[in-house]
Amino acid sequence: MTEPAFFILTALLDAPRHGYGIVAEVAELSRGRVQLKIGSLYGVLDRLVADGLVELDREEAWQGRLRRYYRLTERGRHALAAEAERLAANARIASVRLGEQRSPIAGTTPS
Repeated sequence: MTEPAFFILTALLDAPRHGYGIVAEVAELSRGRVQLKIGSLYGVLDRLVADGLVELDREEAWQGRLRRYYRLTERGRHALAAEAERLAANARIASVRLGEQRSPIAGTTPS
């Protein structure tokens, strides 16, 4: 799962959102590391919809334009949970390996 897809699914956990709402939520959740453009957002959303992880919630007219709201599906919730666990497991492995390389004397590495 790509990082943008991960954060889009995470952004949709608590409520359906429209495109600009997703972009803003992803930026906030990632602390600005993931900056989605509207064009790339809809490419990722199209893939998530095709995979059954996200679905159209509703369409609303707003200032003469149609806003599409998307929501997370149950399948999407399970996929996000599995990806979060995979990432956490990877982080644990790296943390253990990093801990094994620490030396009792700060700033040195074992021989």
